[in-house]
Amino acid sequence: MSADDSTRATPAGSTAEALGPRPEPLRFFGTTWLNHDNGYTARRIAVAVGSLAAAAASCLVLRLAYQGLQIAAIGGFVTLLMVVMFAICSAMAFRHTWDGFTRRPDPDRQASLRGLLTVGFVGSLLAYFFRSLTEAPGERLHREEYEEARKQYEKRTTRRSGNPKNRRRA
Repeated sequence: MSADDSTRATPAGSTAEALGPRPEPLRFFGTTWLNHDNGYTARRIAVAVGSLAAAAASCLVLRLAYQGLQIAAIGGFVTLLMVVMFAICSAMAFRHTWDGFTRRPDPDRQASLRGLLTVGFVGSLLAYFFRSLTEAPGERLHREEYEEARKQYEKRTTRRSGNPKNRRRA
């Protein structure tokens, strides 16, 4: 079964709560985003600190690369092109990652932007940091999808509830 299946088989003897759609786990959070339990706050803090530390370390690596270009004396134009390329790619990666928290990305577009997102990794890390200050990255999207799946499930099960044999005929 795929992750998009809203109804999954449950073992015999399981509780009624186990029926119906299940929340999709998020990276680093599992399903703790649903009820904000099992260390959700600590995980959010850890993700925020970790993504900011990774972004800072990445900027240090980029600074070393910039110094390497200066030592190589390849010229101001090429150095400027490299700086502009990293800045633009980081800005585009930030925007793409930020949008990915509110709607599902198109797989074809995602594949075509893979190189750009790799170059702009600092932007993606910063988007992850800023989103983790307010919620688990992707939580709003997953919550909306889960609540919609729950509504659809409730609608299907209430329509079929009851024994049709006991209904009065008009």
